[in-house]
Amino acid sequence: MGWLSLKVLLVGVSFSGFLYPLVDFCISGKAAGRRPNIVIILADDMGWGDLGANWAETKDTANLDKMALEGMRFVDFHAAASTCSPSRASLLTGRLGLRNGVTHNFAVASLGGLPLNETTLAEVLQPAGYVTGMIGKWHLGHHGSYHPNFRGFDYYFGIPYSHDMGCTDTPGYNHPPCPACPPGGGPPRRHKRACYVDVALPLYENLNIVEQPVNLSSLAQKYAEKAAQFIEQASASGRPFLLYVALAHMHVPIPATQLLAAPGGQRPYQAGLREMDELVGWIKDKVDRTAKEHTFIWFMGDNGPWAQKCELAGSVGPFRGLWQSRQGGSPAKQTTWEGGHRVPAVAYWPDRIPANVTSTALLSVLDVFPTVVALAGASLPQARHFDGLDVSSVLLGKSQKGHRVLFHPNSGAAGEMGALQALRLEQYKAFFVTGGAEACDGSIGPEQRHDPPLLFNLEKDVAEGVPLQRGSAEYQAVLPRVRKVLTAVLHDIAKDNVSRADYTQDPSATPCCNPQHATCRCQAA
Repeated sequence: MGWLSLKVLLVGVSFSGFLYPLVDFCISGKAAGRRPNIVIILADDMGWGDLGANWAETKDTANLDKMALEGMRFVDFHAAASTCSPSRASLLTGRLGLRNGVTHNFAVASLGGLPLNETTLAEVLQPAGYVTGMIGKWHLGHHGSYHPNFRGFDYYFGIPYSHDMGCTDTPGYNHPPCPACPPGGGPPRRHKRACYVDVALPLYENLNIVEQPVNLSSLAQKYAEKAAQFIEQASASGRPFLLYVALAHMHVPIPATQLLAAPGGQRPYQAGLREMDELVGWIKDKVDRTAKEHTFIWFMGDNGPWAQKCELAGSVGPFRGLWQSRQGGSPAKQTTWEGGHRVPAVAYWPDRIPANVTSTALLSVLDVFPTVVALAGASLPQARHFDGLDVSSVLLGKSQKGHRVLFHPNSGAAGEMGALQALRLEQYKAFFVTGGAEACDGSIGPEQRHDPPLLFNLEKDVAEGVPLQRGSAEYQAVLPRVRKVLTAVLHDIAKDNVSRADYTQDPSATPCCNPQHATCRCQAA
């Protein structure tokens, strides 16, 4: 039938009361083809060892395990950074923090966010005809033009940053425990550093704060309902859709939820993991009932578990970072050890992604952007370089070829934020700087610089316990290759069109539905 060019005028599509302006877009493609719906689900602070499909000892992820049985699990999948904002920025741009400008987290009072000259995945798919929705934790700027509705998302429902960055009336479980919001309008209280500020946590629907403070105990149910509503309405529009769901789980505080009847004696982390798994199951079930054969679901983590939260943190599985543990501190979240950035990941697309397959390809959150753009038949933005790969051939079972080289930016434990001083080269892992994040016992591993670097062979030592001897033939063979790829990426970044994020803060940027109240408290509707 040849190529079809179709001009479409969309009038007045409404999602949950938000009316979108006229959209004029062109669709080009083979007449027989249909572009897939895309659902990306991002877990927060979930450990590689929390997923039963990764052979975890606990069995708290029945729905994800089923998805893996019906699709593909990835056992060598990595976050783009081991903390929140940089990982999310890389997911939505396909670029490392040194390119997109996001090297550390944004705050409650941040004026800026993901630089406006960076193009998000939603901003690529929106003009290609996709309905775009985002539910959950944004954490890429909430003030002015940094809000999700101005970054390519037609619909947004969620919290603008981590849900421990504001107080609630239902604080749930944290370590140390944090108090509820003050009921009156008194002066702000002083808490331990790990506790949140006394500004109530806001819940947005599009540009409006609909609840402040949000009720964490009912948040998962709200997310499920809004996701189902978006899938229904987007499907009814006849257009393909992108739905990005960034969960609050498994970040603390873990809510004392009424949503699930937890078995007796179940620990809070287990209950939270089961609730998260149920939420993922609800989304998958809605997709299966609505547009099963046309929808690709990709689940992944944003970084490893937050070890300083003790029993409220997840499991790194076999990636224990033993070399660092002996030096002190945690080798999980905020570090470049495997436990900080190797994350669970599962892909599902009936009749397209082969069932019950385990992929050992070296993949990354960075790959989401170029892969989804390719599957959608859209084009990558021009005049910039990307660190992710189009891995659609891996997803479709046609290849096991992922990255040969992957860079792990510093994320708080040691070195300058965002700097590339740890990298993966095939089965080898190199560290030019090491350090441990805060551990459960409060210890922090000292920053140590290594030149020549520490080298580990992950095929023989996944626990990163014993580095290769510097005088060995293996070390001497790998070292020049490591230096070459690191020099090459730094040279490439220096020539690239890079961005700089604005990290300045101003109290006026704090989301507040009621400036007359010290906590920014609104009456429930």
